[in-house]
Amino acid sequence: MSDESHVERSATFREAFSSTEYRAVFSASALSWIGDSLAKAAVTALVYNQTQSVVASAATFAISFLPWVAGGPILAAIAERYPQRNIMIIADLTRMVLIALVAVPRMPIPAMLVLLFLTSLFNPPFDAARSALLPQILTGDRYVVGVSLQNAANQGAQLIGYMIGAALASGHPHAALLVDAGTFAFSAFMTRVGVLRRPAALRSEQRRHLLRETGEGFRLVFGTQSLRAIAIVVLTAHLFTVVPEGLAAAWAATLETNTTHRGLAQGIIMIANPLGYLVAGLLIGRLVPPDTRRRLIRPFCVLAPVALIPSLFRPDTIMVAVLAGICGACLAGIVPAANGLFVQVLPNAYRARSFGIMQSGLQLVQGTGVVLTGLLASRFDLSTVVGGWSVFGAVLMLSVSTLWPSQHEFSEAIARTRAANAEAEAAVAVQANVAGQRPPADDVVPSIAPRAAKSM
Repeated sequence: MSDESHVERSATFREAFSSTEYRAVFSASALSWIGDSLAKAAVTALVYNQTQSVVASAATFAISFLPWVAGGPILAAIAERYPQRNIMIIADLTRMVLIALVAVPRMPIPAMLVLLFLTSLFNPPFDAARSALLPQILTGDRYVVGVSLQNAANQGAQLIGYMIGAALASGHPHAALLVDAGTFAFSAFMTRVGVLRRPAALRSEQRRHLLRETGEGFRLVFGTQSLRAIAIVVLTAHLFTVVPEGLAAAWAATLETNTTHRGLAQGIIMIANPLGYLVAGLLIGRLVPPDTRRRLIRPFCVLAPVALIPSLFRPDTIMVAVLAGICGACLAGIVPAANGLFVQVLPNAYRARSFGIMQSGLQLVQGTGVVLTGLLASRFDLSTVVGGWSVFGAVLMLSVSTLWPSQHEFSEAIARTRAANAEAEAAVAVQANVAGQRPPADDVVPSIAPRAAKSM
């Protein structure tokens, strides 16, 4: 997180990658995301092929969302109690072992889903720790560009993973799972050798009951006007943009009568949304000024579901992919800029908890969107369901966008947060001096610009 609230220009990709720590986190995350997407595509198709059930396939896709819904904010709060680097390494190694067990031959589908769920339980603390760590590695508009690169890498990883996973689903689904286990091992190694040690965000005397700390995070996010507005816009948008990916296997089956073409059709549909996000995210993050990014959040949040309304006309596979790609591009116009505003208004001590709350919300709304549309598609024409769901989304997003605060209100909120952070940092420095210690030097990363505000 940075203290800045405005920058005159966008940072460059080179400035973001100039950080050795960022390169380590980026490379570890990118390969791990490829493995996750590869495994998700393979398992989703495997379940659909064995059960011929749209609901079962959608539920398999959504199972990774469940841990966030069941206890994500609490699990994420753990990342503020212990050093974030340690949390990431332990989570990676545990997930490596669990996903390797999933790859055991002839594993029953129920047992496989249980192991996948257990693996997903370690996602909240890992992702929260990484999210809280990133603002310490990159500051100023480097953070904005860094997050855009992370998001683009995530989408690119899904693109690669979905295609390979869909190709392996028919013959070698277990190989996809072993690759996923290997990516967790690589991620742990990169974090171990490339990320500096830092103390926990919460000192021992600041800790309360874990549930109370989680509750404080909820009150901050949904009790602060600016944070609440960002949360509502981002969460609602994802309720509609996830549908093409979640229903890809079933959608491909309705579009392709030749079973040998369904894997390719599924892969094309699944990669379209992340591909659109990837291209638009890089262009917007690098070429569009920070102030303009913020102004585009509201138009993009309405356009995202609008892009899928033509599904009502029963498009073919390629057109479905085009619509999903446009939807992904719109999402890229929302998330990095909204994330930037969120980080600026967020007090330092609440990074991991607030990320956990937001990520849990994202998993809940995405899982809900996929399951609900899957249930509807089991009774009605799938294209009609997606189109009608998108019409509802456009109306809802238009209403939600009216809650967006003015730039003046955001500026005031950012100023209050900067003052609170400065006061907290001063208190830590005083306590360290009294104890005869120096504050850890690696917690401070110099900004690329004078004290001017940034957009993330």
